[in-house]
Order: sequence, then C-alpha cells, then structure tokens
Amino acid sequence: MLDLATLAALHEKYRAMASLPVADFALGSQRFDFAQQTYLMGVVNLSADSWYRESVVLNAEAAIRRGRVLHEQGATIIDVGAESSLAHAALVDGAAQSSALLPVVRELAAAGLCVSVETYHSSVTTACLKAGAKILNLTGTSNSSEIFREVADYNAGVIICFVQGDNVRAVGDFDLSGDPMTMLHDFFARQIESATNAGVSRIWIDPGLGFYYRNLQDSSTRIRHQMQVFLNSFRLRSLGWPICQALPHAFECFEEEVRVAEPFFAVLALLGQVNLLRTHEVAKVRGVLRTMEVVQQIGEIVR
Repeated sequence: MLDLATLAALHEKYRAMASLPVADFALGSQRFDFAQQTYLMGVVNLSADSWYRESVVLNAEAAIRRGRVLHEQGATIIDVGAESSLAHAALVDGAAQSSALLPVVRELAAAGLCVSVETYHSSVTTACLKAGAKILNLTGTSNSSEIFREVADYNAGVIICFVQGDNVRAVGDFDLSGDPMTMLHDFFARQIESATNAGVSRIWIDPGLGFYYRNLQDSSTRIRHQMQVFLNSFRLRSLGWPICQALPHAFECFEEEVRVAEPFFAVLALLGQVNLLRTHEVAKVRGVLRTMEVVQQIGEIVR
C-alpha cells in the first residue's frame, strides 16, 4: 500500500531534483508558467478504434464541438489525433490522417485555441502545423530529426513521447529490467539534443504510459509501472523541460467506474510534479487540480 513513509523516503532520496526549475515559454498568445500552474490537455479522437469512447468523434463538426467544450472545461491545449495507439486498431496512413485532422485544426486554431496534433508521420506534422497547430505530440522516433526541423520552422512546440520502437504502433515488449527513470532520462536526453540542435525551443517530455506494450497488459505489472513512473516523474526535471503525462485507465480495477480512473492517476502525477496532464476527463481532473491547490496551501502552512 502506498503510504506517507514511502513518499517521504522517495522525496528524501532525490530531494535536489524536486526543486529544479523547468523552462517556461509561450506558444502564440498562450504563455506557459510551469512554476505557477499545472496545465490540462484535452483529448479529441477521430479514430473509431480509440478505446475511450467518450473522446471519440465521428466527423469534423463533432471534433470541433468537443474541442470547444474541453477548452471551456479548462483544457489549455486540445490534442487531436486520427489513429488509435491500440495494437489491434486500423493503421491510418498520412494522407487519411491529414484529411481528417486539417478541418478540425483550422477551425479550432482560428478560434484561438492552442491545438496539438498526435502523429508520427512527417507529412501530417507539416500539414497540421501549416494549418495552425501549435504543438506536435510526437509518438514515434523514426525521422525525428526531420520532424524536429519542421517544428522549428513553424516556431511550434513538441511533446517528445518515450517510444521503444519506430512509432507507437511498432512497439513490442517494454524493458522492465532496471530503474525506468534511468532509461527515460537517457532517451529524452538524446531526443532533446536532437530537437534543440534542429532549433526547437519549446519541449515537453512524456514517458508514454498509455502505449500498448505487450508485456504491460497484465494489470498488476502495468499499474505498478505506471505508479512508479508517476511518483518519480520529478526526477526528469534535471533535463530542464516540463513533463507531460497521459493519464491511464486501469479498467481492471475501476470496472464500470472507469471514468474516475484518470482523476485518481492525476493525484499521483501531481505528487510527482508533472506539468501537463493529458486527459479524456478534463472537467473531473480540473476538480482534482483545484483540490490539490488547496492541499498545497495546507502544506505551506505546515512547513
């Protein structure tokens, strides 16, 4: 059982990392001040294969409507994607992704929303940045140098996801042999160097907890790994960039109440000092953020 003694020991072991600053920056008119605020990214799925049914939309009109609603609920970033990351989902080529995404990106960007596009295709990246997207949610490693140059050319930002493979649809088993934070740190250090060398100056790092690795489908193994990474996320602050985490679901534990799983994992992510929460449940997680802000004030009084 997770308890205060475990949290205290973790913080004491890595105390110096917990106070390290991460870079602030702006994207268009949206300023991100990570020392003062944790931000929410709302999800819009244009793939019918996506597991989280509440986020699925079947056409551009519905996607635009959902994006606007998520923004009103408190999402600073709207993340749109046209291919599910599930292993059994249909592959969607770059042309089909662009066709689905571009009308949504144009409309939401024109309305002043900060739009992120989830893809690993360079052609989709270029088309969506040209249409007004401000952020690439990069779910692959293949051709990343070329993709980083595109992000820099459009003065955009990138979320670098940890992927063991060429892309999120090409992963197999997850390496569970050691401390996952060491592996994550080394991966992100290499990718950050490549991105900054290409001219990218706005970066988030994302450990990719929701991706479909074969040996993480056992619920106990997966949940233990996710909780470990959430609570240790602050150790990645040494890289100097804000941390994004996609909130998972743990259906095996929550069953018919699965829609409250993301708010639960949000608590763990916030304890780990995550800066951006990617969620399908913006309104619920926003309530968690507000509550944790009150808890923080109590902590300041106690200290």
